[in-house]
Amino acid sequence: MRVESLHILNMSDSTTLSAQVDKLNIGDASNPDTAPSELVAVVDDLLNQLSSKFSNMSSELIGKMDEMSRRLDALEASIHGSGAQGKDEEGDQ
Repeated sequence: MRVESLHILNMSDSTTLSAQVDKLNIGDASNPDTAPSELVAVVDDLLNQLSSKFSNMSSELIGKMDEMSRRLDALEASIHGSGAQGKDEEGDQ
């Protein structure tokens, strides 16, 4: 996931939160019936969404790091293999 994607992800979360808060009319003096439990539900939902997104990002990053490690191991083996082969050829001369 690229940095631009992360920025968009964060922007969409804040938009979602403000839309949900606006829907509840929190802080609106004309609506004193807004229960704190509704705000708690909105915040809990947002935290669950963020937790899920961070878990997905974490899994993605770990997968990419594992792939990078495998590729580096293969490159290292290739370098060692060609280095040993070069030494054998020099010894034959």
